[in-house]
Amino acid sequence: MSEQKSSVMLVDDHPLLRKGLKQLLALEDELEVIAEASNGQDAIKLAAELDPDLIILDLNMQGMDGLETLKRMRDEGVTSRIVMLTVSDADEDIVKAISNGADGYLLKDTDPEVLLDQIKKALEGKMVLSEAITQVLATALRRPQAKTPAELNSLTNREYEILHLIAKGMSNKVIARELNISDGTVKVHVKHLLKKLGLRSRVEAAVWMVNQQGGKL
Repeated sequence: MSEQKSSVMLVDDHPLLRKGLKQLLALEDELEVIAEASNGQDAIKLAAELDPDLIILDLNMQGMDGLETLKRMRDEGVTSRIVMLTVSDADEDIVKAISNGADGYLLKDTDPEVLLDQIKKALEGKMVLSEAITQVLATALRRPQAKTPAELNSLTNREYEILHLIAKGMSNKVIARELNISDGTVKVHVKHLLKKLGLRSRVEAAVWMVNQQGGKL
């Protein structure tokens, strides 16, 4: 059974770490590193051009740091899943990353096998967190912005349908199969619905949708 490979972009200002990550990801046939960047400016440009399925982003980089890079990517309409990979377990960094659109937060001292597993989960549409920071992240996610019925009503039927599937944890590829449309079409709808609702990421959209449903989907 041949599956399309999931595309990954690595963003870190340490060449050795990028090389190690690339070698680790090469162990999985379904993953393909399609780009690398050593700074935020290049990363934003490549993300917009290549639209990878997943971006693994370092937090502490020279020049533009990972948080600013993350913000700029979301402002540019990048809908790729973005997972922070960092040495920082500071509460403030974790909360800022999630509130600015990160889909996960992993520590660099994570065991390689666990890291690979988390990366695959991220590509399936799941939120991925290092165990040490789960509680901080859970607290941050319990504060979704309140949206008015008017904002929800601004969604098309298709956008609402896709929002509902995002809240179930489905990836773009799975949603595309479910609705019999292309991955590209799903990405366009996701971009539009996030903009209409004033949300920064799929994770924020999923949390908000679950809260709208009273925790039931």
